[in-house]
Amino acid sequence: MFIKRSWVNVDPSVIVNNIRFYQEALGRPNRIMAVVKADAYGHGDRQVARFLWNHGIRLFAVSNIEEAAGLREEGIGGTILILGYTPVHEAARLMDLELDQALLDEDYTRMLASTGLPIRCQMALDTGMNRIGLDADDPEMCERVLRQTARGPLKLTGLFTHLCCADSDRESDRIFTEGQIRKFEAVADRTQDLNLEMIHCMNTAGGLRYKSKYDSIVRLGIMMYGLKPDACVLLPEGIRPALEWHSVVSMIKSVRPGESVGYGRTYLADTPRRVATIPTGYADGYSRRLSGLGYVLINGQKAPLLGRVCMDQIMVDVTGISNVHIGTDVILIGKSGNLELTADEMAEMIGTIGYEVVCGISKRVQRNYIASGTTVFPG
Repeated sequence: MFIKRSWVNVDPSVIVNNIRFYQEALGRPNRIMAVVKADAYGHGDRQVARFLWNHGIRLFAVSNIEEAAGLREEGIGGTILILGYTPVHEAARLMDLELDQALLDEDYTRMLASTGLPIRCQMALDTGMNRIGLDADDPEMCERVLRQTARGPLKLTGLFTHLCCADSDRESDRIFTEGQIRKFEAVADRTQDLNLEMIHCMNTAGGLRYKSKYDSIVRLGIMMYGLKPDACVLLPEGIRPALEWHSVVSMIKSVRPGESVGYGRTYLADTPRRVATIPTGYADGYSRRLSGLGYVLINGQKAPLLGRVCMDQIMVDVTGISNVHIGTDVILIGKSGNLELTADEMAEMIGTIGYEVVCGISKRVQRNYIASGTTVFPG
């Protein structure tokens, strides 16, 4: 049952079309590995993955084994790559679910191999991010470990790295990213005879801005959902957000000059104001850092936040906005009239990134899935 308190509308057909526009912008043959970790960046991993599977996507990436198992329960086939750590005691489950496990380093590889199970695995290379992977500054060592792994019980299916600043316009970062790609290619070149199924180094921004002999697979994340990897990155024509966040007006009252609004009395009215209460707060994922900075959209106009964001509610100024009453629709992220407030713009207000905004929308905010026109594309 749909309860109109605080809810998100997701249009999975927008995600499908975002992928198509992204592929067109690349201008070269490619396969998309859809990154659906963190509940598909707050959009709902099972629902999004199911829609993508039905429209031809066959490669997926997640953070952990529970996310991967959820997709298998949903009937998602194909390749599901776990990008992070899985405890070795879950090895049999990795095999049973036919998941691809990222190999984080030589020690972790040895531990998984010691189980004797033919687990599908993809080796991570560290080309400069210093997060996970074999040190690509030592290509001889990388080659040795890859060959040893391929001869053992594990089924080595792929090789990958992550470009940590491909979304940056700084010249030093561009030089660094080019260096990451060269390091990755050096190791991949040395092990071509292993005939790995998947060799990939491109993420969302990397795919648009760089080229590699190993760029036929792109791990597409944030742009798939219609958001920017970084403020400086332009979205390809046609890409738009797939998510809108709504709430409603639950109360309206008049505030006299000198009266305060909210915890800590951080807002004092200097003139008569009309104040609306909205039943969404930081427990729903609406950041407390927006206190005194943010705004919502009501009837095509901006309504600034007054006072601090509460756990379950916010208060906004609706003075001068007509036809506001209990039950009036409130746009937290999305369009109202000729105005639009995106997660990227909300993130800019509080000095973060759009990823954090959408990933932070809590589970108690109901997700609704409304698909408009779609385009079928090859996976």
